[in-house]
Amino acid sequence: MTDSADFPSFRLAYVPGVTPAKWVRTWEERLPDVPLALLQVTAAEASGVLRDRAADAGFVRLPVDRTVFSAIPLYTETSVVVVPKDHLLTAADEVTLDDLAEEVVLHPLDDVLGWERLPGEPAFERPATTADAIELVAANIGVLVVPQSLARLHHRRDLTYRPVVDAPQSSVALSWPEDATTDLVEDFIGIVRGRTVNSTRGRAQQAPVERRGERSGDGKGDRKQERKGERRAPHSGGGAPRKAAAGGGTRGRAGGAQGGGRRGTGGGRPRRRS
Repeated sequence: MTDSADFPSFRLAYVPGVTPAKWVRTWEERLPDVPLALLQVTAAEASGVLRDRAADAGFVRLPVDRTVFSAIPLYTETSVVVVPKDHLLTAADEVTLDDLAEEVVLHPLDDVLGWERLPGEPAFERPATTADAIELVAANIGVLVVPQSLARLHHRRDLTYRPVVDAPQSSVALSWPEDATTDLVEDFIGIVRGRTVNSTRGRAQQAPVERRGERSGDGKGDRKQERKGERRAPHSGGGAPRKAAAGGGTRGRAGGAQGGGRRGTGGGRPRRRS
């Protein structure tokens, strides 16, 4: 989707934890005349933003409604437990859900892990956001299990995290409305998938494919095509042939010489047809 045909732009939504910088840099290198606007949205808002065409595409957390959206899964994140630096869980390099059985596990309203059953002891109430839950962890109210990117996003010096090997995980995908796969969306898909600017699947205009023996401006292709035509197509009609035989003669249909060529007109050995 573009703002207008004359002044196109591309609007990219992204959820917390996703860092789109590397793809944005590639876009700016390849399409410097098409501004790319970033729009940060919550995981819960992402589908509505795309459905309402407030963004052309977005980095979202799966699942999405595949009857409405196309999606290219990109990666699945490790889930980690965020704890104070002096917490007993920091003694291990990784933990399991059973290790959280006696912990108060916070469950923010913007949780993206989709728990079937939350481990540990429930908190008195659910924090409104992950940021609020991080504050409660810092206050020793409980611990929090989140995708690793969110633990990094909300990093604090007094907190750390450990991988939880059997926790649910969150996957990130590039998504867009299926019925709005525009040229600019295709351009961005190519960037995310790592296609080069000369990729045959990209939209970048390619130089015309030269036929064998043809090179722009050097005339060799034309000469080769002429010789090819002489070998395959006999001269017909009254126009002069492209190439005369030595001494002014030309080849006839039967392969003999006409008008004083190097070969005689008589009983010489007939020339083999090609």
